[in-house]
Amino acid sequence: MSNLHQTVLLDEAVAALAIKKDGIYIDGTFGRGGHSKKILKELTDKAKLLVIDLDPQAIEEANNLTKEHTNLIVEHGPFDDLDKMISKYFNSKVDGILFDFGVSSPQIDQRERGFSFNDDGPLDMRMDSSSGQTAAQWLNQADWKEISKVLWRYGEEKNATKIAKEVVIYREEVKPLEKTSELVGIIEKINKYSKKHPATRSFQAIRIHINRELEQINTVLPIALKNLKKGGRLVVISFHSLEDRIVKRFFKKQASTGKFDKRMPIEQASQAQIKLIGKAIKASKNELEKNPRARSAIMRIAEKL
Repeated sequence: MSNLHQTVLLDEAVAALAIKKDGIYIDGTFGRGGHSKKILKELTDKAKLLVIDLDPQAIEEANNLTKEHTNLIVEHGPFDDLDKMISKYFNSKVDGILFDFGVSSPQIDQRERGFSFNDDGPLDMRMDSSSGQTAAQWLNQADWKEISKVLWRYGEEKNATKIAKEVVIYREEVKPLEKTSELVGIIEKINKYSKKHPATRSFQAIRIHINRELEQINTVLPIALKNLKKGGRLVVISFHSLEDRIVKRFFKKQASTGKFDKRMPIEQASQAQIKLIGKAIKASKNELEKNPRARSAIMRIAEKL
């Protein structure tokens, strides 16, 4: 498979923002810039686009874009720092915010990042490779109960306890874990009969834990909503059920129209902050043929009331 990054739901996501040509927009997960580049094409020089990412390589690519786009602002950091970033650059609320959660194809395809169970590399898994605890450091110091809890909570791995105990035995009796292949080897001995790759759920769980992914999503959604102008759009793309569940519940709680609020008391409905725009959107058949990694993507759209 090519490691050229293919932006998921590119046209759909940018269309969902309902771009105002002189507006203020935020791409909270720049990645390799697919969405941002398309947004910039629809903005005038008077508009502003703030892009955020934890990955130093993504930030390098974003900084290169500023050479030809003077209306582009780049911030290296976690997207749940959104409040501070908005107040730093803008005196008003914004017209649209986009989040594309999960790992980008270049991150997966670079074996030195440690996200892939298919290629051997350092057991890292950090979105921000310049700071924080690596997956290896965590696996080599956490007790089996903590490891098991993470594997089950974030990966719904049915053999979480067995895998966790084997990790502890390996690091104590063989050597500390350093490589992705070592972790894969441990998991494959336990998950012998699996339709997916045996390590899929465990790698997902460890990555989510190391990067505090779900905590960040829970934190940033109300911040994003607070900073939107009336009529502003919040567009969120998720890649697995744990992420989408958080987004769906948040939208349901805030929504005033649609299937989510039919039984909502009048006094609660009157306090609603958003309306839902259409149903959840998934990648088209045509996109899936070009980019199979888009198969799990789901996009939800809300508009501030």
